Amino acid sequence: MSTLVAEAHSSKDLARPTLNLQRVFDAPRDLVWRAWSNPEILVLWMGPVEWPAVSATVDFRVGGEWRICLRSPTTGEDLWQGGVYREIVAPERIVFTFKWDESHEDGPPVDTLVTVRFAETADGRTRMDFTHEGLKSEQSLTGHKHGWTSTADRLEAWLAANPD
Repeated sequence: MSTLVAEAHSSKDLARPTLNLQRVFDAPRDLVWRAWSNPEILVLWMGPVEWPAVSATVDFRVGGEWRICLRSPTTGEDLWQGGVYREIVAPERIVFTFKWDESHEDGPPVDTLVTVRFAETADGRTRMDFTHEGLKSEQSLTGHKHGWTSTADRLEAWLAANPD
């Protein structure tokens, strides 16, 4: 079982909200890193339960682009997102830009920044510290909090089913 701490706040330094999540997984850091860095694995858990990924194209290197298609199982609607990897420090940190392809209820898409940090715990588990900066509104913050929390749940399930 993992533990989850979620905090959503508006940074005083930025006009746009920031999402912070922390999750501890019952899995070694190398496995969690592999789940984030291998597109064949990433597509198996990325996206919230109601919008799972159906395709992922990943050029996992600094300056490389990524694109993921999420699909609603109920309506068949697709949502595309993508970005560029800005920093990769294996197996400690991934920093990438994030942007939806299409407008949502709160307006046109904006470039945001995601930082994911991985740390080994004393008991062999992995703590993931996740930050999504530059969200465009409180509505976007709420939606992304739900989406990333559900995505972490799916990652946890994948890790439990694939311990090696």
